[in-house]
Amino acid sequence: MSNVKLFSGTSSRRIAERIADYYGDDLGDVTVKKFSDGEMQPVINQSVRGSYVFFIQSTNAPSDNLMELLLLIDAAKRASADYITAVIPYFGYARQDRKDKPRVPISAKLIAELLQAAGCNRIMTMDLHADQIQGFFDIPVDHLKSEAVYIPFLQGEDLSNVIFASPDVGGVKRARTYAKHFGRELVICDKYRKKANEVAGMTVIGEVKGADVILVDDLVDTAGTLCKAAEALMEKGAKSVRAMCTHPVLSGAARENIKKSKLTELIVCDTIPGVKESKKIRVLSTSKLFARAIRNTHEHRSISALFVDG
Repeated sequence: MSNVKLFSGTSSRRIAERIADYYGDDLGDVTVKKFSDGEMQPVINQSVRGSYVFFIQSTNAPSDNLMELLLLIDAAKRASADYITAVIPYFGYARQDRKDKPRVPISAKLIAELLQAAGCNRIMTMDLHADQIQGFFDIPVDHLKSEAVYIPFLQGEDLSNVIFASPDVGGVKRARTYAKHFGRELVICDKYRKKANEVAGMTVIGEVKGADVILVDDLVDTAGTLCKAAEALMEKGAKSVRAMCTHPVLSGAARENIKKSKLTELIVCDTIPGVKESKKIRVLSTSKLFARAIRNTHEHRSISALFVDG
């Protein structure tokens, strides 16, 4: 295993250290220098010739995180690394995955092309905004699911009064996975937006009276959708509402919105750095799952074994 090298980008250092610890190796030595105008120059301070290299970096805002990852990949390629994998716990710019109106970009496709152009041989990520984004790549994509983290967590709880819910129509498949696994009912919150990050209205499809509802989504940004959904569910007679969202973007007034909301608790993963736990926010670690996936990849073993249905 000596030819496996794990490296971390600047923003994802904490989760990278945990992944390396579970993997049983130390992180490689990387220095990110900056010119006076802010231009970055990542330097890999050890040989990677002929190595299997894994770069761990989420591409959340700011865009410097993405640029740093691209430069690290290019540096490893030019240093004759044998195989380069980008481990991206949170894949940024994935929300723009199609042209839903004139003159807009398909940013997820652009990011996929940039990573491949930089010299990446493989992508490892978690809970893409849409599964079909994998089709934007012409290289293998290991698409891990947060279900492998959340389902063991929920198995320790009494779910006899629980109903799972999707905060929008697009997330029904995700919520149905939990409902099917635990043999519980599923309801849908149908939202209407006037503009991005602003929910105008919410309709609950299904019966929730007296139930403890768990909302399931891939990410939480301003928390507007979750808060509206929680309010609508409580108005329909729900006993309590919790939410499980993989990626805690938490921009703008998100924390304040969550604090004032009807949500009892928001459970997130550590795919985005800097999220602190509070009375209403709980953080679960994905590092063990990523460490196992990295080992299975290098040893040419199945990744599907890491899925709940695997």
